[in-house]
Amino acid sequence: MTHAIRVHELGGPEVLKWEEIEVGEPGPGEVKIRQEAAGLNYIDVYHRTGLYPQPLPFTPGTEGAGVVESIGPDVSGLSPGDRVAYAGPVGGYAEERLIAADRLIKLPHAISSEQAAAMMLQGMTAHMLLRSVHRVQRGETILIHAAAGGVGLIVCQWAKALGATVIGTVGSDAKAELARAHGCDHPIVYTRQDFVAEVDRITGGAKLPVVYDSVGKDTFLQSLDCLAPRGMMVTFGNSSGPVDPIEPGILAQKGSLFLTRPTLFTYSARRADLETAARELFEVVESGKVKIEVKQRFALKDAAEAHRALEARRTSGSTVFTI
Repeated sequence: MTHAIRVHELGGPEVLKWEEIEVGEPGPGEVKIRQEAAGLNYIDVYHRTGLYPQPLPFTPGTEGAGVVESIGPDVSGLSPGDRVAYAGPVGGYAEERLIAADRLIKLPHAISSEQAAAMMLQGMTAHMLLRSVHRVQRGETILIHAAAGGVGLIVCQWAKALGATVIGTVGSDAKAELARAHGCDHPIVYTRQDFVAEVDRITGGAKLPVVYDSVGKDTFLQSLDCLAPRGMMVTFGNSSGPVDPIEPGILAQKGSLFLTRPTLFTYSARRADLETAARELFEVVESGKVKIEVKQRFALKDAAEAHRALEARRTSGSTVFTI
């Protein structure tokens, strides 16, 4: 018998229950993996609270890495003993799990399971933002909110490697220094600085071609004011709550702006796109241009404690569950 975190009712961190489960054997197109690490992401909170609904009961977690134990019928390209990682679907808070084979990526020797669990969702989200949603060019200046978070630190490093100037918002001086050490040229402590005024100052009034915003409600409208005409507002998370409904005309008033709400699961739905994103992520990490640093570790059975830390903004960078 193996263990997993199960959610039987929606609510706070206390609904995360450590239970024995029966995994079973893989069916057609499936693989059974023994997990070595799993990632903690804010989307796990959205699933737990019901903001992004999941059928009850369920095992949360959209990011993990481990070793193939067995394969089902019609699976090719994978064998027992292969080291693999994934970003989605849910089920990651488990010692063992079944997953569709076409969602798995083989890990290079240089990438550890812990690194992979800390970067598959966050790193491929960064790839989506910087290389697909808005393809960042050398010489551009960009804004990333939550710059000291898991996605934020990767975006700062990757954008810097692409030749961009990076502005980032953070919640404390310590997080400002962390972001700066990872390529953020202009960290803004939003608790005491007006980030709209700072963007205007830094850019000499020219403003920005793109804003990447995972904070949501608290930053959305001000972020629009950071954009140059025909700039792109990329809202990809809601850590402060969902964005209030807006009148589309506001986009015209503020400079014929573009607005998009991308998800990695759409951008990686095709196997070819998933492989491209993973390959380019591995390349930029193996080159040393992007460093994946695990800042917090929790035992999987302590998932509730990890969620409390995440929601209280007591984490920075990547957090993993050890299994």
